[in-house]
Amino acid sequence: MNLKHLFTTLLLSGSIYVANAQCDSVATACEKYISSKYISDGQAYRALLSGSDIAEFQTTLFGGNTYRLAACSGSKESNLIFRLYDQDHNMLFSSADFSNSPYWDFALESTMLVTIEAVLDETRASSGCAVLVIGFKK
Repeated sequence: MNLKHLFTTLLLSGSIYVANAQCDSVATACEKYISSKYISDGQAYRALLSGSDIAEFQTTLFGGNTYRLAACSGSKESNLIFRLYDQDHNMLFSSADFSNSPYWDFALESTMLVTIEAVLDETRASSGCAVLVIGFKK
């Protein structure tokens, strides 16, 4: 491997490390929205976003539960928009309708596969780490 390739590899590795560290700190900050009334599902859904990129996450939510969905991007000002869709792609919620609220509490009557989309509010940020955390009520 020549010096140019080694330098490129090291630069890319360093960038990935910094991005992962940024997402780790965003995930830690986002977990504060999963209060003592909720139990985390143990996952942090993460994506690096730039411009109009859309991150898409799928999960199954179980009927009879009350959930809290928290979405963060690391900014004190909420610059992340998240939308929740059912399996037929009907929008159930958009944080854009609520001043980019960082979390939403909701109850489900029946189990469903949902898609959660996260996108940056381009009026507030051009890039960042999107983190979603889901908790269910105890």
